[in-house]
Amino acid sequence: MTFYDKVKESADYVQNRMEQKPTIGIILGSGLGSLVDMMEDRTVIPYEEIPGFPRSHVEGHAGNLVIGRIGTETIAAMQGRFHYYEGFEMKEVTYPIYVMKLLGIRDLIVTNACGGINRDFAPGDLMILTDYINMLGKNSLIGENDERFGVRFPDMSEAYSLELIRKAKTAAGKLGLDYKKGVYAIFSGPCYETAAEIRAYAGLGADAIGMSTVPETIAANYLGMKVLGIACITNMATGIAVKKHTHEEVVRIANESSSKLCAWVKQILLEWQDIIR
Repeated sequence: MTFYDKVKESADYVQNRMEQKPTIGIILGSGLGSLVDMMEDRTVIPYEEIPGFPRSHVEGHAGNLVIGRIGTETIAAMQGRFHYYEGFEMKEVTYPIYVMKLLGIRDLIVTNACGGINRDFAPGDLMILTDYINMLGKNSLIGENDERFGVRFPDMSEAYSLELIRKAKTAAGKLGLDYKKGVYAIFSGPCYETAAEIRAYAGLGADAIGMSTVPETIAANYLGMKVLGIACITNMATGIAVKKHTHEEVVRIANESSSKLCAWVKQILLEWQDIIR
């Protein structure tokens, strides 16, 4: 079975389980899965039931694909993602994005919980991703290319859609919501970064750092999707913060910021409607 055939089998299974056709995908990071509570007419499909789907075992990730409506738009939301540090191959990390493509998803919102490098940031801040730095030494598109998905050498000059960033800014303004903007760097994990590594990333121009999002961003652009990225700053990075890092603290801050993020995403979807129809 080819990779395309495997993805199609997964997509066909999901298609047979849902009554609505989603056009927007959302990936929810650690502690940010409560957005699905805002969705109406929900269909919840555990990852373990979907043929070919990987399974995440990270705390704060429920492991469900949820199809439902927010306002007039039908959403496919991932409650939990897959990480390179779990031992997955890159094609497994990004597998759900390929499935979303065959489901008809045209646009993707990626969220994450991450550490702040920019000293103007503070835990609890929300940040619009303007670009990324991939220092994994891995790319999610390495391997044989199937032209049914995308071209061999996709452009990444606008990895995060400027059009969708403008919509996010407009939505934040209507809510009176403060936010940051910045470049997101990916670190493989699962350990947190050292102070020396953070100084190196800061020198490269990174404002925040985490262990996800970039592989999905690359795959989505390759598949022809527009991408909007929003990060929750859950801690200040090593060497900037004095206290030691724990995943429990990351999830706690993400949970506290979840209501702000949910309100923002809902308003973004309202702003989005004039460009996705």
